[in-house]
Amino acid sequence: MDLKSLAWIAVALFVVWVVAGLIFKIVGAAIHLLLIAAVVLGVISLVSRARGSGPPR
Repeated sequence: MDLKSLAWIAVALFVVWVVAGLIFKIVGAAIHLLLIAAVVLGVISLVSRARGSGPPR
């Protein structure tokens, strides 16, 4: 293997690493948004149940 092919392999691995990092960031943000939405809906449900109005429609 000469130096040029090693450099191309390094560049390809770096690009894969950056893309994978971006994908993990996006997935992590989506999971956090889902968790926040679930907590908000749970709080709304608890508050409405405590008031005795039943689940919101």
